[in-house]
Amino acid sequence: MALNRDFVGRTYSPSTPYEVSRVKIREFAAAIGDNNPLYRDKEAAQAAGYPDVIAPPTFPIVFSLQSGGEALVDPDLGLNLAMVVHGEQRFEYVRQVCAGDQLVTTATITDIRTAGRNELLTVRSEVTTVDGEPVCVTYNTIVERGGAG
Repeated sequence: MALNRDFVGRTYSPSTPYEVSRVKIREFAAAIGDNNPLYRDKEAAQAAGYPDVIAPPTFPIVFSLQSGGEALVDPDLGLNLAMVVHGEQRFEYVRQVCAGDQLVTTATITDIRTAGRNELLTVRSEVTTVDGEPVCVTYNTIVERGGAG
């Protein structure tokens, strides 16, 4: 069964900001096997011109889909979560994500399409500080395997 195309254009925002912590950055860096000192050592990050440790480039995946997650579990969308895999992601940065940032993500479903027997759902998430300063934009494609037909 095809996903509900009426969801294209819907926008979702979380009720609370995501607080970036040194601990979460360190855990994420460890999980991806990246020992860059800018992700672990505040003094090294400050020497490089940052206010605190910075997050690895793919770190926003931790929180960027949370605001769109409301749509993904909406039964009216018709997404079978048991058949979902992560298809693609990319990031466009205005500035680095740093420990201490309070970030707000506004996610919009920008596309739903069929590719063979799969349904592809694309979410564009704008990440800003609570004061409205742009940080990055993430693009995530979710694939429901064998959903079309």
